[in-house]
Amino acid sequence: MREHITLISREMAAFLISGLLLVFCMAMVYIDVAWMHNALHETSFTEITQAVMLTLLAALFFRAASQRPEQRSALILVGGFYSCMLIRELDYLFDLIRHGAWLWFALATTAASLALALRTPAQILPGLAALLQHRSWQMMAAGLLAILVFSRLFGMHQLWQQLMLEGYNRVVKNMAEEGCELFGYTLCLIASLRYLWQPHAAQVSLSRDDVSPALSRAAR
Repeated sequence: MREHITLISREMAAFLISGLLLVFCMAMVYIDVAWMHNALHETSFTEITQAVMLTLLAALFFRAASQRPEQRSALILVGGFYSCMLIRELDYLFDLIRHGAWLWFALATTAASLALALRTPAQILPGLAALLQHRSWQMMAAGLLAILVFSRLFGMHQLWQQLMLEGYNRVVKNMAEEGCELFGYTLCLIASLRYLWQPHAAQVSLSRDDVSPALSRAAR
């Protein structure tokens, strides 16, 4: 009974905290639109929040890689992936060097992450499998799909132009697209925090599922 109460309390607290985080993200969009007068550009509160979240995601996985040698290679790859997404998000800064320069920095980050991960290649597949088996992966996958697929399709110029006709306003399209991206980043951050906080939840669950049939057969 006490374990059930603890579990329910923990999940309710996580739900409420996640809701507050989403309210905060929506507040950033509201500030850009209502207070900053449609200032949805590269240095808007919305874009800055996205960059901060990606920085946190990369930092969390790189920090976990330094603390968990048995999962280091896989965690480095995930951290490198989010680092590349951060570089792409900050492309306007790299354009100060040369237009499209972000791609070379992303490729360099990818190469460095692969080189570090391949120092212990045997850890890569088990580490990635542990992430995919964890219950937080579904939320992370939903966040990535929202960022990489849904926001791009939902923010298509043709869709919004057909919707608003002569009253087409690009700021409305940008708000919808950036809002979807921010929602996806929030899901990824929540899922990553849960995964890194409870890394063995999936393994424990799997081991119990494996043990239960054996106990039943022994009882018979």
